[in-house]
Amino acid sequence: MKRLLLLVMAGALALPAGVSASTITTVMQGLDNPRGLAFGPAGGLYVAEAGRGGPLSSSCYASADPGVGFRCYGATGAISRYWHGRQERVVTGLPSLENPSFAGPASGPQHVSFQGSGGMYVTIGFGGGPPDSRNVVLPGIGSSFGQLLKIEPSGVRRSVADVSAYENTNPDGAQLDTNPYGLLALPGHELVTDAGGNSLLDVRANGSISTVAVFPKFIGAFGPTDRVPTDVVLGPDGAYYVSTLSGVPFTPGSAVVFRVVPGAAPTIYAANLTQITDLAFGSDGSLYVLQHGSGPFFSGPGSIVRIAPDGSRTTVDTQGRLDHPAGLVVGSDHALYVSNRSTAPATGEVLRIAP
Repeated sequence: MKRLLLLVMAGALALPAGVSASTITTVMQGLDNPRGLAFGPAGGLYVAEAGRGGPLSSSCYASADPGVGFRCYGATGAISRYWHGRQERVVTGLPSLENPSFAGPASGPQHVSFQGSGGMYVTIGFGGGPPDSRNVVLPGIGSSFGQLLKIEPSGVRRSVADVSAYENTNPDGAQLDTNPYGLLALPGHELVTDAGGNSLLDVRANGSISTVAVFPKFIGAFGPTDRVPTDVVLGPDGAYYVSTLSGVPFTPGSAVVFRVVPGAAPTIYAANLTQITDLAFGSDGSLYVLQHGSGPFFSGPGSIVRIAPDGSRTTVDTQGRLDHPAGLVVGSDHALYVSNRSTAPATGEVLRIAP
């Protein structure tokens, strides 16, 4: 199953000792299904909110996939910013899909990334299914999902590329399924993970798309299942690092981090992890890995694992605060910022964790 369920919705492993006390503060609250995080060029902290969908209307549909279920459209997706001690929604009216009873999972703005002073980029997910099903289930508005958007400082927004449409080329050679999720804006191009398509894609400034890597199935508890790539970051060595959620039943220890060098097959950088939704490098070269849950099917608390350059692992003291976390960044203050309660409207938050 390729779809990112959370979004798309400690380590259960015994990790080496080294847990230390942390100071945790809430810097943002009242968010609707908060997902990816990024710092803007002026130092503000931005979070993508997948929104809360809309009310019962003709813009509702029941997916054949029981993991998606019944959802309704609403322009409730948003981007919020925390800057100079103030929280505000700076972008509103983005497409969102959610169950009217908020049973989830919501789809909408999934990640945000910046390039330069005027380049805010946002992925709009879909939640799973073939690209052509978008306008079948949501006539006239379905194609607003599965997009990579650029939002100018003036508020003008435009589609850079229809990422989901590219899934029709079937990069991984499996069933057609799409859910653009992770995002990394770089000079002249953007990298996007399609969690449904099991692929890492390169989007050029002219909107053309190419495949950087595909991630092979692995044998899970129920047989062959998908890796489900979530986020992508640039490593200190110049390679790309891609987190994976792992497929149904999301067994503890089945998630990995891939190292990707364009032109070569992906290699596993770190294994024996659980339901990874995001990752970030610290200034010392350590990789921080965000785990969405600790038990099968996203049960149990989330956690953060620090992987030092020598491969040794420690867990960050999160004081049991992580409830279905989704996004992670490291600030210039060396603190970790995490979007928490990512599968709930109105109660989502961003935590600052100073290890």
